[in-house]
Amino acid sequence: MKTREFIDTLREELDKDLIQVDRLSERRLSAHINPGQIVNVARLLHGSLHFRFIIATAMHTRKGIEILYHFSDDSTGNIINISVVLDDKNPEIESLTGIFTAADWIEREMHEILGINFLNHPNLEKLLSEGNWAEGVYPYRKDNL
Repeated sequence: MKTREFIDTLREELDKDLIQVDRLSERRLSAHINPGQIVNVARLLHGSLHFRFIIATAMHTRKGIEILYHFSDDSTGNIINISVVLDDKNPEIESLTGIFTAADWIEREMHEILGINFLNHPNLEKLLSEGNWAEGVYPYRKDNL
């Protein structure tokens, strides 16, 4: 699928939940979406468009807690980053573990270091820190933003 076609498909499927699409290079896009649509977008990318979930990354920014979900279409080399911004006071979003078992550990890690609540995650137990920092302390949050 050509980049223009792909952007048109995203716009058609997501309508008002697609906030912005940026073309970063010939084969790389970044799409900013409403966080409430992450499961629908993941299903669209994986089920209909045959993208593979690579990984997710998160950081605390001035806008809030931002998660980037990285997907690849291995047959074309196209990559798309799906960006969501969560409220840093109560960061929560649906878990992708129901679609990708590979999301399990990375969501646990983001929960532990940034305090993101992944709704419907089967096991948000500590992964990294068992006793290394106090309960409710999220070492990757920036208190002075």
